[in-house]
Amino acid sequence: MNKERTSFAETAPAIPAPRRGQWLRLRLRNIAPFATLLFLVVLFSAASPSFLTLDNLANILQQISVTGIMAVGLTFVILCAEIDLGVASVANATGIILAFFTAQDASVNIANLPLPGGAAIALAVFGSFLLGAVNAFGITWIGIPSFIMTLAMLQIGAGICAMLVRGQIAYAVPKVIAALGNGGLGPVPWIVIVAGLVLALAHIVLTYTRFGRYVYMVGGNREAAEYSGVNVRAVIAAVMIISALCSGLAGMLGVAHFGSAQQDEFDNYLLDSISAVVVGGTSLFGGQGGIGNTLVGLFVLGVLNNGLDHVNIDSFLKILIRGLILLAALIINVYAQRLKALPETGAG
Repeated sequence: MNKERTSFAETAPAIPAPRRGQWLRLRLRNIAPFATLLFLVVLFSAASPSFLTLDNLANILQQISVTGIMAVGLTFVILCAEIDLGVASVANATGIILAFFTAQDASVNIANLPLPGGAAIALAVFGSFLLGAVNAFGITWIGIPSFIMTLAMLQIGAGICAMLVRGQIAYAVPKVIAALGNGGLGPVPWIVIVAGLVLALAHIVLTYTRFGRYVYMVGGNREAAEYSGVNVRAVIAAVMIISALCSGLAGMLGVAHFGSAQQDEFDNYLLDSISAVVVGGTSLFGGQGGIGNTLVGLFVLGVLNNGLDHVNIDSFLKILIRGLILLAALIINVYAQRLKALPETGAG
């Protein structure tokens, strides 16, 4: 009997030991953003005693709220291996539509046909949906690459803004939007709560719904998704509309939070929202990442921008540092994709 057991053990195939570094290379995209965030927190805490405080944490949360809502929509898009360069322009156009059609004070008669608050909100939401639908139609039905289509939408949104405001500034927004943009539930600002709810809802959709699985399938392998019966065009169209609606919500709350609606108000948010998704570790090649990664990326950018304001540093150097951080994230993103594509066997 012992002899039979020995013989079986000698002839059974050996289970290969895990390759050294395999665990790390498979999780590099998720580990790097956490390490970056931890490094920045330690660095700025040592450089400024006012950085690591509850009041400053509240400031960071408010600063990343508008970006966070826009980044949610971009997460859906990038997971499908697409891009949306029009998010900031759609946000700006939606905010201006809201303010343009809201009944203004007598001294600021922007619109000839001012609407009640609820109607102005509905019109603004419909405007963002329509802009997203135009993107979806151009990409999925005409076949225009998303980079080119959304670049055109960036100009279309800017044109809508210029046509409506014509160099003027609108200040009035519906009361409910004003409350969400500037009010709070106790010590917590409503804009932070809304951003948290949007992030949580998006995480649930991507993690626990069939549509979320389809998003990952389309981004991971589009041909395999089609063979599996997934309507790829419908999924891509849906994520483009989701991105536009998220941008529209961010635009409305941003206008209320900033206190005015004016042309080019959200231009800087395009780079910030894309950076949040990429720095967080969501793959530019699609199919990998998610809202958790975006949340980490938001905190990396929020801590970086806020921390640089706490130290005595040239304001122009801040722009360079942000660009270098984004470049490093892009390199890690591409490198992690190559590592993950390596065969599971080989020299350890």
